[in-house]
Amino acid sequence: MSKIFIIKIFFLSIFLYSSPFKVASYNVQNLFDMQKSGLEYTEYIPYEHNWTKDTLDIKLNHIADVLCDMDAQIVALQEIENQNILDQLSKKLKRVGCIYPYSAITHNKHSSIQVALLSRYKLTNIKELAIKAELRDRPILEVTALIEGIYPLILFVNHWKAKSRNGVESRRIEYAKQLIKRINSLSPEQEYIILGDLNTQHNEYQTQNQKFNDTNGIIGINHILKTLYNNQLVDEEFIIKGFQGIHYNLWLELLSSQRWSHQFYAHKSSLDHILLPMQLFDSKGIDYVNNSFAVFKPRYLFNNFWWINRWVYSENMHKGIGYSDHLPIYALFDTKPFIKQKAKTTSLSTIDKLYKVEKIEEFIELKNVVVLLQRGKYTLIKQSPTTRAIVVYNSSQKLEEGGVYDITIDEVSSYKGLKEIIGVTKSQKVKTTQLKEYYLHSENLDYQNPLLQNEVFINLEGIYKEGYFYTNKQKIPLYFKRKKLTPKNGTQLKILYAHLGYYRKPQLVIYNQKDFILEN
Repeated sequence: MSKIFIIKIFFLSIFLYSSPFKVASYNVQNLFDMQKSGLEYTEYIPYEHNWTKDTLDIKLNHIADVLCDMDAQIVALQEIENQNILDQLSKKLKRVGCIYPYSAITHNKHSSIQVALLSRYKLTNIKELAIKAELRDRPILEVTALIEGIYPLILFVNHWKAKSRNGVESRRIEYAKQLIKRINSLSPEQEYIILGDLNTQHNEYQTQNQKFNDTNGIIGINHILKTLYNNQLVDEEFIIKGFQGIHYNLWLELLSSQRWSHQFYAHKSSLDHILLPMQLFDSKGIDYVNNSFAVFKPRYLFNNFWWINRWVYSENMHKGIGYSDHLPIYALFDTKPFIKQKAKTTSLSTIDKLYKVEKIEEFIELKNVVVLLQRGKYTLIKQSPTTRAIVVYNSSQKLEEGGVYDITIDEVSSYKGLKEIIGVTKSQKVKTTQLKEYYLHSENLDYQNPLLQNEVFINLEGIYKEGYFYTNKQKIPLYFKRKKLTPKNGTQLKILYAHLGYYRKPQLVIYNQKDFILEN
């Protein structure tokens, strides 16, 4: 028996009755056993595609590493096949000294995967909230944990319908409605946590792809669970006022650019959530520990500091490497009263002044921001035809070309010499406007002038050759974001829209096919 194992057993009874305690959620990316049930995903059929006992053991070891290092007292798990594999995971954890004496799991016989819970506190009143839209829909797991033996805390463990395979919003609204129905039946003083993979962005009401909108813009997490009030996300200031039925999403504790725990190629998203009611801010029983929410991200969960080190299935087989395509999230709770911290103030500023700012210490509001160009992750804005423009990169807010907005930001950065906003926390559309006077033309194209950085130029005519655009006796670097759009040398171009960006040197940037015309 290892020294670590002995120490952990010795302290197990101590930390059960100490505080604060940690509650976490982790989508482990398909943990299947080696017993064929007929419900497995194709790639997890036992002894096919290199899904063997040895491969499973690697997967179990990797999940155990994460859970041991995170060391949460309560862990909600998603994508667990069944009771058998949950028991195997519990045994693996016990062997390495991370003991979870209590567990629970759903048992939908029509679903390939279940949701589960591991706990170091005694669990009681284990229930399943069935979702009746489809037989395969995963139930919500409801479990009561007895904190310090006397405080009952209900955990609602979720894994909502994904957006793939007809995953329209009405499918997720079914989950939200079941939760609200159950929550409304509880005592008003009952403390609970909603957590898990909701397959929804924290601000889905602003960012929803319209192909999923079959509910006239009503969003399960925002409108049904009421993380939205008066068209603004419920913040800490509002939740502590004590309104029943609303929920605070802990993603709002982090900077905008840090609000992600899942990665699909280069797209980062906040699919995993911990939602809290006002009962966890009322200085009674159990309360949230302010600003304790975090994404668990040790170095080994990443490749090259950027890509999540997901479990690898490629070339029709398991490679036996990686962890999950999700990162765990967690928060701390205590039997001591919630401590309100001084709210971050908001100051009024301008884009011109942002170019002198390296780090934002308070929220900054920019009024009457005009969206000049919107191309995927890149949005170009300015406040008047004569002031400077700036990039908003990967905004979590929906900013439409030609719209005029009041926006609040919390983070700026410089990328290869290009100043950009990387955190927009709020946006309010004021009106729409004509953009003609906001664009620049060939006579303004002093491309090495730093004051023109991030401007949008229109209707430029010239010739493309070996990475350069020749126009008006100028030779200007020209970069196509999509390489396959790069024309042949000697092609006559009319550039309809170009962004004057910077990557090691000033350059014109073309984002997509609609931004230029081949003239020969």
